[in-house]
Amino acid sequence: MNEHTPKNQMSDEDKAIASRRKFLKQMVCGSVLAMGSSGIAEAAVRHVIYPGKHRHKHLHAHPAHITGRHPHSRPFKRPAFVSAQQFDTPEYKMLSFNHTHTGDKLKLTYFEQGNYIQDALQEINYLLRDYHTDDVHPIDTALLDQLYDLKQTLGVNKPFNIVSGYRSPFTNAQLRKHSHGVAEHSLHMQGRAIDIRVDGVATKTIRNAALTMARGGVGYYPSSNFVHLDTGDFRTW
Repeated sequence: MNEHTPKNQMSDEDKAIASRRKFLKQMVCGSVLAMGSSGIAEAAVRHVIYPGKHRHKHLHAHPAHITGRHPHSRPFKRPAFVSAQQFDTPEYKMLSFNHTHTGDKLKLTYFEQGNYIQDALQEINYLLRDYHTDDVHPIDTALLDQLYDLKQTLGVNKPFNIVSGYRSPFTNAQLRKHSHGVAEHSLHMQGRAIDIRVDGVATKTIRNAALTMARGGVGYYPSSNFVHLDTGDFRTW
């Protein structure tokens, strides 16, 4: 649902989202995700896979996994000519995601009328799971709000392409065997960090927009074309 659309003027897309949410509330567990590259895909019930059920895969270290408190991070002082944009709390908050590794796609309203929508949060938790092990972990709602405000700051309504979301302790330990840059206590393991890119938007532009918000960690990886965000102390690298 568009955050500016009145409730009594719902579009067909909004009605579809509302219908899917009603279906979800009838389920004991699981999450409905739109899969694949087709414009409209059939909904599929996904069951949460809890920690401990690992599929052991050979993992290669990649800069996307370098998060937590980065060893080279430093305090960032916002330039005087840049001011952080402040937003009033909207009636609705919507986010869209494309996962670059799994192909999962998701577009939904996760916040409305002052409350987070639990069914929507579960869908997001599943999409941002550790794709190496399928472990699912709650994603910090402050991180989702950070993404929403970043979307507003950028002035775009495009999906966030996900490079890395939640990372299990198992995956983090495996990655640390291949790279000293992987943080031992990565915020990815707490569902408080995410690595993103946006089609058609330069990585530097995303980084600069995130810096104007002066919230959490902002990591810039131009060679790998992604930006890291987390809900830790404000810092940059």
